[in-house]
Amino acid sequence: MSTSVAENKALSASGDVNASDASVPPELLTRHPLQNRWALWYLKADRNKEWEDCLKMVSLFDTVEDFWSLYNHIQSAGGLNWGSDYYLFKEGIKPMWEDVNNVQGGRWLVVVDKQRRTQLLDHYWLELLMAIVGEQFDEYGDYICGAVVNVRQKGDKVSLWTRDATRDDVNLRIGQVLKQKLSIPDTEILRYEVHKDSSARTSSTVKPRICLPAKDPAPVKEKGPAATTSPSNPGTEATGTSPATPTP
Repeated sequence: MSTSVAENKALSASGDVNASDASVPPELLTRHPLQNRWALWYLKADRNKEWEDCLKMVSLFDTVEDFWSLYNHIQSAGGLNWGSDYYLFKEGIKPMWEDVNNVQGGRWLVVVDKQRRTQLLDHYWLELLMAIVGEQFDEYGDYICGAVVNVRQKGDKVSLWTRDATRDDVNLRIGQVLKQKLSIPDTEILRYEVHKDSSARTSSTVKPRICLPAKDPAPVKEKGPAATTSPSNPGTEATGTSPATPTP
């Protein structure tokens, strides 16, 4: 694992603890490989620079031990300055919409309650990292590109990026697992947004392709004996796909 500590202000001043192999029990030297190799990126917004120039790769890792070594020696998401981002993506995938692996995809978006930021932000981020690194999304891991946390004064966001926005069945299942892993209640709506819609938006909101939990159609008002059931909303299906309505 290579770590550019000097290049990234997000890293703490302390370094890894040095210990000789002879002083460490053999069982602690065992490495547990991950299914994929992952890259952690960091960004601190600077209006005087291009966005991509602000983006720095922090480290690459491919074992459980290296993941925890990295996580325990960088600043927590909750401790980052406003305007900072962390990105954890599979090696070879840049954390930007234009990357060939992302351009046809989208993201599950989790908005962090500002009133519960202290309790939720680091919890959401760590649970999401462990879920993607640990391949906890059933057989759909190949559709996952990476995870992002955006630290903003107006409200933090955590998101999970997938590579194919047209696969509603796959993205729905990924969203369901995400909701479960982060213990998000049904009272909070998760939105799946298509990257192309986000890049072309003309307002602060993006029409979601999928919502969890799915929005139920409005009940039909009875009009006496002749009342009939109205046709189902074509935008709401059993799969959980919801009408594309802007969410505040």
